[in-house]
Amino acid sequence: MSIEIEICCFSLGSALVAHEIKANRVELCGGFLEGGTTPSYGLIKIVLEKIRPDVFVMIRPRGGDFCYSATEIETLQEDIMCIKSLSPSGFVFGALKPNGEIDTELCAKVIGWAAPFPVTFHRAFDQCKHSKEALEQIIDVGFERVLTSGQENNVSEGLNNLKKLNQLAGNRIQIMAGAGVNAENVLELAKAGLKAVHFTGKEWENSSMMYTSKVSMQADVLPDDLGRYETSLKKANEIVQNLSSSTQT
Repeated sequence: MSIEIEICCFSLGSALVAHEIKANRVELCGGFLEGGTTPSYGLIKIVLEKIRPDVFVMIRPRGGDFCYSATEIETLQEDIMCIKSLSPSGFVFGALKPNGEIDTELCAKVIGWAAPFPVTFHRAFDQCKHSKEALEQIIDVGFERVLTSGQENNVSEGLNNLKKLNQLAGNRIQIMAGAGVNAENVLELAKAGLKAVHFTGKEWENSSMMYTSKVSMQADVLPDDLGRYETSLKKANEIVQNLSSSTQT
C-alpha cells in the first residue's frame, strides 16, 4: 500500500481491529470525549503485547487547550518515563504558547525525554497561528510527522491546505491527514500526494445493560449514556480496500 494507515484507538478491542486489517500504526489514546489523552499504563502494556502494528502513545495530561502548566509538564514527563519502560514505537504530543505559536521549548524537552523513540506532533497544529512558520519549527525541533486536517474542521475542507503543507514539507517530515477520513475521501487524499492517513473509523456500540438508571454519567453529546464508540472493522476495511484497489489500477 502506497499510503500509510494509522488508526486512533481508545481500547484493546479497537487496537485488535487495527491489527486485523494490518494497519501500519496505532495511535493509542484515552479520553475519547477530550479528543485523546494519555491512556492507562495497563492499556498500553496489553496492546503492545497483542498487536503487530507500531503503537504510538498519546501524551496529553488533560483535554482542553495545549498550553500546559508546570504541574502538567511534570505529570507528562513522568508519564513518558513510565511508558518508555514498555518500549512503544513512539509518542504523540503537541504544545502551544498562549499566543498560538508552537511551544518549541517544551516540545524540545518532550522529544528529549522520549528519546530514542520518535514523536508525532498532533492536531494542536490545527490551532496554531501561522502554519508555515509552525511547520518549520516542528521540523527544526525534531518531530517525525505532523497530524493535521489542514487547519480546518476536517480533511475535506482542509484538502488544499494539506496539499500546500505536503509540498512545503517535502521529504523533511511526514504530513499525515486526519479528522474526517473515510472511504469516500481517502482516495482523494492519496491522489493529493499525502503519504499517511489517520482515522478512528468509529461506530457506536450499544450497552449490554438491561437495567438502566435515571442517573447520567456522561455528557449529552453522545447517542446515549451507556454505549461507547469503538473502531468498526467494516469501516476500516472499506478504507483499506479502496486504497488497495486504487493501487492496482
